Amino acid sequence: MKPLLYLHYLLFVLFIFFLSCTNKKNQVDNEETIIIEEPMKIDTIVDSDLTFEEAIANTKAPQYIIDQLVMLNVVYVSTDGKPHKGQVVTNKNIANDIAEMFNIMLQHNFVVEKAIPVVHYDWSDSLSMSDNNTYSFSYRNVSFSRHATGMAIDINPRFNPLRWKTGDRPNQPVGAVSDTLVNGTFHIDHPVVSEFMRRGFKWGHTFSKYFDDHHFERR
Repeated sequence: MKPLLYLHYLLFVLFIFFLSCTNKKNQVDNEETIIIEEPMKIDTIVDSDLTFEEAIANTKAPQYIIDQLVMLNVVYVSTDGKPHKGQVVTNKNIANDIAEMFNIMLQHNFVVEKAIPVVHYDWSDSLSMSDNNTYSFSYRNVSFSRHATGMAIDINPRFNPLRWKTGDRPNQPVGAVSDTLVNGTFHIDHPVVSEFMRRGFKWGHTFSKYFDDHHFERR
């Protein structure tokens, strides 16, 4: 790593450490957002800057599910090596874990390409996944998807595609491959995977019919 890039990264990690010590919650009506205070200034690229109402606009989710949701403002290192700010709509029951996992991914210099609520993709999971977007809530059939209630998160789907264990069906997203040499890709011994599992999340790699490496969920 070049000295200037290393210094930039070191300052960024220190900045995130301060952020993790100053997170607090603010609730307004039905919106509960993790607010990140900035004790020191550092330029970040904004990938998403929505209100809660904008982030759930036109969702088909019933009100009882919407009432379970919270929007997190998160910071991560993207594929350009620079700090980015994004947002994740998730369930209140796992919100603290998700916020802490973003800090842990930063500590491990784990790349997250982008984190944008799925409303940006007109509620299309396929478009979101193809864009390598990290997200949690996306309403669909509650009986089989933990994303429908925001109790799951998909991280870097193009780096960690769904791969079928039998047959010749294509990976999802189509054309994506898993290469553990690429930063942002999970593997069985990855510390981020271990931390998710320690917190009671099930990793999609363990599913019976396919390896869903980008997926973590909790019951």
